[in-house]
Amino acid sequence: MKNKLSILAMIILMLLGYNAQAQDFVYKPINPAFGGDTFNHNWLMSSAQAQNQFKDDGSGSSGYQDDPVGEFADNLNRLILNQLSRKIIDQQFGEEGLEDGTYLLGDYEIIVNSESGALNVGITDMLTGNQTFVEVPYF
Repeated sequence: MKNKLSILAMIILMLLGYNAQAQDFVYKPINPAFGGDTFNHNWLMSSAQAQNQFKDDGSGSSGYQDDPVGEFADNLNRLILNQLSRKIIDQQFGEEGLEDGTYLLGDYEIIVNSESGALNVGITDMLTGNQTFVEVPYF
């Protein structure tokens, strides 16, 4: 018993005299874009390609084929809609532009006021009650 007690006392004395040491945790990013090792680039790229479920079919970089006829039709539609919107604006507001007053366009009420050195336009959605105010200063 005395032997066990002396061994226990010796272990306690050894532990009290032991200086515990530790080091700081240091985070080092893996991705080279965020400060990681530049040699990780190849590993990251091969890992991303292995996980990629979408395969390139060789039809171009964006996956769309160049169709000149389709692009021509889209451009023509844009030009027609642009001209149509200009004619509607000219009919509604005249060639002088916006005049002071209240305009009703569909579900919108537009109030135009040119006071205090600026053009003030208020747009109200009659269905939801949402309002937008725009102030364009004169230069």
